[in-house]
Amino acid sequence: MSNLGYACINTSLQANKITTNRTMRRKTFDTKGLDYVSELSLQNVKDLKTYVRWNNEFKIKLFRLSSQIFPWMEEYNWSDLKDYKEICNLMMEIGEIATDNGQRLTMHPGPYHCLASPNPNVVKRTIIGLNKHSEQFDMMGFYSDPSPYNKINIHVGGAYGDKKSTLERFCKNFELLDENTKKRLVIENDDSPNEFSVKELFDGVYQHIGIPITFDYFHHTFNTGGLTEEQALKMASITWPDGITQCCHYSESRRKEKLDESIRPQAHSDIIYNKINTYGLNPDIVIEAKLKEQAIFNYGIV
Repeated sequence: MSNLGYACINTSLQANKITTNRTMRRKTFDTKGLDYVSELSLQNVKDLKTYVRWNNEFKIKLFRLSSQIFPWMEEYNWSDLKDYKEICNLMMEIGEIATDNGQRLTMHPGPYHCLASPNPNVVKRTIIGLNKHSEQFDMMGFYSDPSPYNKINIHVGGAYGDKKSTLERFCKNFELLDENTKKRLVIENDDSPNEFSVKELFDGVYQHIGIPITFDYFHHTFNTGGLTEEQALKMASITWPDGITQCCHYSESRRKEKLDESIRPQAHSDIIYNKINTYGLNPDIVIEAKLKEQAIFNYGIV
């Protein structure tokens, strides 16, 4: 049976103001500075520990970390934070709890991480951001054997009018990342034919730099690349290294759920209504539904 997980926000805990998403606007960052960043980061990390413990209590073995645990993290070194030592100790404890209980922690940096951008400044900032995500896993003690078990999931980030050149640029810029980041990075299929299907990622990325493909079921319905769902899932599965469970994303249509044609076709539903077909495979699956952990309970796995 596949492990099901959820992303970033636990609605049950957030109702009690337990959250890992405390952040700030740029103006606040500029005026309040690193002391305030450290304060928010420390509270986010404390609550992350609560999240991981909660997941263990409810037997949830897969969880995507928020990218907002450390606000504006591209702008400073970890050691600049006044609470750095306490943060490091807590992060190590979180890693130990996850390891001891078989809980897989992953990340999905935001869409502004564009490794294939033709703009060198965007690429530079993307590299800093991806490395900062990876360093958080290092802080949890996962530095000795980095792998896509703790995946850092991104998209190509656009086709920029030329898919072939874009994928070549992605592969070239991939080599600029820190080694641990490269070992954790995975690439996900897109929800538009103007961007990248599983087949295009297999041919244009995996065949060149060997990073795994995260199969997103819902995205595939908008951009099949000429493959059936089963073919795409199985093509993605062979990109994952031996000993590392394939990870997929699953969501359903909010438009169909709400019977409202004005809703964007790619919008996610609150819960999951259909049995997920894994075609004989056993991947870990992040449920990307609006009601987060409640969608897992509704699915009946836990």
